[in-house]
Amino acid sequence: RRVLEAAKRANQTGHFIWMGSDSWGSKISPVLHLEEVAEGSVTILPKRVSVKGFDRYFSSRTLDNNRRNIWFAEFWEENFHCKLSRHALKKGSSIKKCTNRERIGQDSSYEQEGKVQFVIDAVYAMGHALHNMHKNLCPGKVGLCPRMDPVDGVELLKYIRNVNFSGIAGTPVTFNENGDAPGRYDIYQYQIRNSTPEYKVIGQWTDHLHLKVESMLWPGGGSQLPSSICSLPCKPGERKKLVKGIPCCWHCERCDGYQYQLDEFHCKRCHFNERPNENHTSCTPIPIIKLEWSSPWAVVPVFIAIVGIIATLFVVVTFVRYNDTPIVKASGRELSYVLLTGIFLCYATTFLMIAEPDLSTCSLRRIFLGLGMSISYAALLTKTNRIYRIFEQGKKSVSAPRFISPASQLVITFSLISLQLVGVCIWFIVDPSHSVIDYEDQRTTNPHFARGILKCDISDLSLICLLGYSMLLMVTCTVYAIKTRGVPETFNEAKPIGFTMYTTCIVWLAFIPIFFGTSQSAEKYIQTTTLTISMSLSASVSLGMLYMPKVYIILFHPEQNVPKRKRSLKAVVTAATMSNKFSQKGGFRPNGEAKSELCENLET
Repeated sequence: RRVLEAAKRANQTGHFIWMGSDSWGSKISPVLHLEEVAEGSVTILPKRVSVKGFDRYFSSRTLDNNRRNIWFAEFWEENFHCKLSRHALKKGSSIKKCTNRERIGQDSSYEQEGKVQFVIDAVYAMGHALHNMHKNLCPGKVGLCPRMDPVDGVELLKYIRNVNFSGIAGTPVTFNENGDAPGRYDIYQYQIRNSTPEYKVIGQWTDHLHLKVESMLWPGGGSQLPSSICSLPCKPGERKKLVKGIPCCWHCERCDGYQYQLDEFHCKRCHFNERPNENHTSCTPIPIIKLEWSSPWAVVPVFIAIVGIIATLFVVVTFVRYNDTPIVKASGRELSYVLLTGIFLCYATTFLMIAEPDLSTCSLRRIFLGLGMSISYAALLTKTNRIYRIFEQGKKSVSAPRFISPASQLVITFSLISLQLVGVCIWFIVDPSHSVIDYEDQRTTNPHFARGILKCDISDLSLICLLGYSMLLMVTCTVYAIKTRGVPETFNEAKPIGFTMYTTCIVWLAFIPIFFGTSQSAEKYIQTTTLTISMSLSASVSLGMLYMPKVYIILFHPEQNVPKRKRSLKAVVTAATMSNKFSQKGGFRPNGEAKSELCENLET
């Protein structure tokens, strides 16, 4: 009743369908003044009949003839609203003293208690059990025999469970293996018809359910069956989390993240190369992406590389056409072509870095990524080393230093380049090249945006090791450029090489923090773009500072591309030395005669 009152206070009338046990049954008191809240309630009562003769017997009971029942006096006071003891009366109270002349059914309302039938059957069950036990344990003996004195309760219970007789209502009294009597229930529903509430029998239970659904009415007077569930079915991609102890009730939990619904009660994480579909009912392969040629991160470096390659080929064609002119000879034709080859490879590497990664592409990346720079800086290092050794030798004597001939310079250059190739070959032996799909870099919180990146198996550390030798050559070349900074600017490209190396160092010093600082960037291709642009810029610096002035003179000022008078090698070295000593006094042979004569004599 108090639960119904709480539902009414909470304005939940008609929200709940109440299920009542036999304690509620068909009683009026639980629903009095709460009829609308209780409408539609379904209750049960054990199937029973009125026991004939019990009403006559019970109504004749008085305080005088029913003293054996110790609770009867209490029932008497409650039934007749009186007190047996004068001392129990309170002054001013409306309760009177019992007179013992009250009669049940005459001075009070009376209705046979519904469980009388079961009490009588219970007594008879005990009687039958004791009788059968006595017959087995004390055959032919009146009264208790030693085997039943005292009675063994465990043994008696076995006899009770084995009784089988016809009860007071004519129904068989038996017990199953669990000690339970067979269930026989009437099923009621509390209905309001024409504003009149009543309990109506809508079915019964005798071994199985008999229910007259058409006789049922629900809150509001409707006959439509309400949904009889504790929990709604879970949506696709949700698992059931059962409420402890209530198998029909559950909470629905979403299979979130990279999980999918394995079955009704479990979620499972997808394989590392898969992600859940839209409703998390299965897994689908994660899309594979790579750097596309149409991407802005590829268009810019490709454009720079194409312009650089065109410019490099233009310089090469110009040098080949004017191969025997003084400026080409003075620049050291052999090393110039080697250097231009390295510059070309620096530009061409851009296309390898953007091409789709596979076995051949990844192998070529390992070879040419550092090779172009190694060729360039090996040639520049050989040039600056030659200049340095010439002037250092000139301080001591007028004899020419060793290994300054073109053949010697090529041998030194290719020796330096071979170290890079040896390192790459060792790398191929230790760790063969292959492409990989990286699923971790783009494994976002939302699986919908997860991607696998197709790339070569070159880590950031491996890349630095690959470029490390080229950077060592670059730094060494820069050191020699600093040492020869006092050479007259017209002598053997010392100043242009110096400016080239200073600018290149600045480019690569900027590259390192940008490259590693963007390793965790959301934009996955910024490192590739940074690397390719840095290589193209370093190649452009070398091409622009070392060769564009020469091409300009060859094409637009051919009058300056003329041979100078020749002198002996000894005289040229002496002149170069004296030029170094007196460069502070206005310079020596400003027309570049020493430069041309030195290179031409060396070639001869």
